[in-house]
Amino acid sequence: MAITSANQLELLQTAEAVAREKMIDPDLVIQAMEDSLARAAKSRYGADMDIRVAIDRKTGRASFTRVRTVVEDDAVENYHAQLTVKQAKDYLKDPQIGDEITDEVPPVDLGRIAAQSAKQVILQKVREAERDRQYDEFRDRKGTIINGAVKREEYGNVIVDIGRGEGILRRNEKIGREAYRIGDRIRCYIKDVRREVRGPQVFLSRTDPQFMAELFKMEVPEIYDGIIEIKAVARDPGSRAKIAVISYDNSIDPVGACVGMRGSRVQAVVNELQGEKIDIIPWNQDHATFLVNALQPAQVSKVVFDEDGGKIEVVVPDEQLSLAIGRRGQNVRLASQLTALDIDILTEAEESQRRQAEFAARTALFMETLDVDEMMAQLLVAEGFTNLEEVAYVEQDELLSIDGFDEGTAEELQARARDYLEEQAKKALEAARAMGVEESLIEFEGLTPQMLEALGKDGIRTLEDFATCADWELAGGWTTENGQRKKDEGILEKFDMSLEEAQTLVMTARVMLGWVDPTAAMPAEEEEAGESETSDDEEEAGA
Repeated sequence: MAITSANQLELLQTAEAVAREKMIDPDLVIQAMEDSLARAAKSRYGADMDIRVAIDRKTGRASFTRVRTVVEDDAVENYHAQLTVKQAKDYLKDPQIGDEITDEVPPVDLGRIAAQSAKQVILQKVREAERDRQYDEFRDRKGTIINGAVKREEYGNVIVDIGRGEGILRRNEKIGREAYRIGDRIRCYIKDVRREVRGPQVFLSRTDPQFMAELFKMEVPEIYDGIIEIKAVARDPGSRAKIAVISYDNSIDPVGACVGMRGSRVQAVVNELQGEKIDIIPWNQDHATFLVNALQPAQVSKVVFDEDGGKIEVVVPDEQLSLAIGRRGQNVRLASQLTALDIDILTEAEESQRRQAEFAARTALFMETLDVDEMMAQLLVAEGFTNLEEVAYVEQDELLSIDGFDEGTAEELQARARDYLEEQAKKALEAARAMGVEESLIEFEGLTPQMLEALGKDGIRTLEDFATCADWELAGGWTTENGQRKKDEGILEKFDMSLEEAQTLVMTARVMLGWVDPTAAMPAEEEEAGESETSDDEEEAGA
């Protein structure tokens, strides 16, 4: 098949038809034709030649050219596609390295095999262009809801026809009791779009929390307009869900707007989710208030928040315990997901028992270490003293404010507390030295003898050992494994060391050892302060 004037326009018509059918750019089809014709020409003139084909976008005329590139004398590897500067002077007046010399060659007569090969190249290029178009289209729609029709089911996964492609709704992304038949209309959330060998894969979901958020956005105009914002969503798909909302307009109630007139708006979402019960909760910046709202319908008596551990303790009346926990822990689990906090629920009776146990333990501590009677120890605990350090180094006025305490009693108590602490520190230091803790670490500022003893027990005995520690190894922290928060115990955590304090100590040790440049270890605030002082000095000098 020669490319003659009779079928030149037919090339353009074919490209237009294919582009229209596959919904891609016609120029991509023409480029595929050019590549296929160039490959066929190479098989005719020689694979070593650089043959290029250009199809005129108006007339359809295909021009075949041979291209040779000018290279250095010792860089010639392919004499059919390259030539030296000296050889190029026969074609160009002043040839330079990188110049290209083109010669038009006669059009090829495509045989049956060459025509079939050209067809395969065109089909492959068109298929790639179609995949790219599908990927770009669905990538831009990631995080939105799409309507489709059930096409087939494979091993529990549902293949959904979504118009210009297919999406896959995996078994674990379906709401438990849903069953689909071929042809059923289905609404899904586009969770992810990936490039794969067999083409773009669109992964759908009906269990993702954001699916519910998008459904509310469709049903509640105030959410779509940005007047109301969905701050958090937690779901137990097909059973129950909690959604936290906030209004940026004081005249609009966020919960009422999401519920709608006679529950019409929330009911539309419930129907789409197969009867999933939805608790709509007002979001609050205060963690405790937000948690009280999140645990509804249970009533909360008291909330104790542990900021360092990211945990929160909730005290509820005894008769409210089962309601707060929910069936199989569902209510507290959803509240925990919604607030991103670990929640411990206690009854008032359990909390009272714990308080009594703590009171008794602290009373016993003061009786033993300060050699006082039970009444005096209880007075100290009742006034909020929790450890010997507080008694030893608190302002004396705070002790004098306790009924029955005079100046002599306060001085004696503080003297006993300090003597006991010094004795304990001496014993801890001796134990640390006995374990091999070196003087370089003992003399390091910021570590108490008890801390040195704890480090020695953990095998940290030199300043170099200490400098290799991570801050969380010293102060402890939290990690998440399989969606569950796990506590990492720190070596010095029992001494109430924070992550910031641990980081400062470790960095100081590294600077002392010369591992870190002191200027690089300077905190950002200090650098900014230093810069401002320098600029002030410069201004004064200029003045």
